Amino acid sequence: MAITSREDLKDYALRRLGFPVIEINVDDAQVEDRIDDALQFFSQYHFDGVEKVYVPYIITQTDINNKYINTNNINAGSSGGEIVSIMKIHIIDQSTQSGMFSVQYQLMLNDYFNGFLTGTSNLNYYDTTKQYLSLLQQFLSPEKQIQFSRVTNKLSIQADWSETFKVGDKILVEAFVALNPETYPEIYNDLLLKKYVTALIKRQWAANLSKFSNIPLPGGARFDAATMYSDATTELSQIEDTVQSKYELPVDFMVG
Repeated sequence: MAITSREDLKDYALRRLGFPVIEINVDDAQVEDRIDDALQFFSQYHFDGVEKVYVPYIITQTDINNKYINTNNINAGSSGGEIVSIMKIHIIDQSTQSGMFSVQYQLMLNDYFNGFLTGTSNLNYYDTTKQYLSLLQQFLSPEKQIQFSRVTNKLSIQADWSETFKVGDKILVEAFVALNPETYPEIYNDLLLKKYVTALIKRQWAANLSKFSNIPLPGGARFDAATMYSDATTELSQIEDTVQSKYELPVDFMVG
């Protein structure tokens, strides 16, 4: 049965631990906390927990005065989650014409037809021209360096704000945002997330009963809190290693 809600995930994890055959000595609030921990880990390290977005933003006078952008003011759109990381920003130059009247388009059109009519058009020439235009863009309008912190919610742009920006200027923020599981309930059914939640609750159960050992259970079995805690810790470590080695996005962007 597919798990499609937070309550389903909680019930699934408790059943895996033996409920209702065995009483699970974990408070409901503790279970909720462990689910929160698992979802936080999932959004930070699993590529299915985040989504790449391009978010338009309009510069305000407050931004210019502060010399940074408060990322709480950036609407991440339908993803519904917080910004996890920001890769770069794209400054939209309002003074430059775009589309078929842009300088780049006209140069390409001119070069293509000149080459076509003279019989000299080829991919090598096209690639060289593209590289030249890219070099010009980097020289005339270099990419701005940024710093982003999830703790302070500040996006700092290394530039002279009074010279670079004015009120109403538009930028495009390239970022990763955490997916909200209430919006995308398929997250709750992720196999590794289910295992991680179960192991977290298992370790909490063992921690709650850490003063006890050899507790008799139905059927003649005995409960050993220390062994259970060690087993749960090992399971968590294995899951974390699997996620970070196979499912984590490449570290090529700034993480707050």
